[in-house]
Amino acid sequence: MAKNNKDGEAKEKSTAIDLSTISEEDMKKALAFAPEDMPGPLLEESSFATLFPKYRENYLREVWPLVTKTLEKNGVSCKLDLVEGSMTVNTTRKTWDPYFILKARDMIKLLARSVPFPQAIKVLDDDMTCDIIKVGNLVQNKERFVKRRQRLLGPNGNTLKAIELLTECYVMIQGSTVSAMGRHKNLASVRRIVED
Repeated sequence: MAKNNKDGEAKEKSTAIDLSTISEEDMKKALAFAPEDMPGPLLEESSFATLFPKYRENYLREVWPLVTKTLEKNGVSCKLDLVEGSMTVNTTRKTWDPYFILKARDMIKLLARSVPFPQAIKVLDDDMTCDIIKVGNLVQNKERFVKRRQRLLGPNGNTLKAIELLTECYVMIQGSTVSAMGRHKNLASVRRIVED
């Protein structure tokens, strides 16, 4: 109910909700998106493509049937072009979750960065996201880049394992990039560690 202030104008009562009082399970239920929530097909088709290195070709050919099966469950089509060296994901008339195409894009980016399929598929979960950090651009000197990369790995990969345990994220160093997967707030910690 609105109350009148001294100028005679109606003043609305604030009904802000403290989100910290809502459990994570209740929040997930409230934000869940089901096929029946989408009354019709998407108005436009969206498409994302990413290139992959030649050495990934055999692995991608091997896991591609699993990628296709996983994405088709959500109405997203995918194409592996071995001649061009690219992977493409597209929405279809059966796509019921408009955000899923962005998750599919992230998955093919991770696959191109040598993240194994069983790990890359986890980015399709609602509470997971990924970040690909280009380490090669952070330093101009090749020698400093190699030292930085080695410092991130540590002896026998121990530093990398410690980063994963502390941030609760999956972290993979490949070439001049660091691929990380986890919750959004944890990825910010990974990025800080990598860039410092």
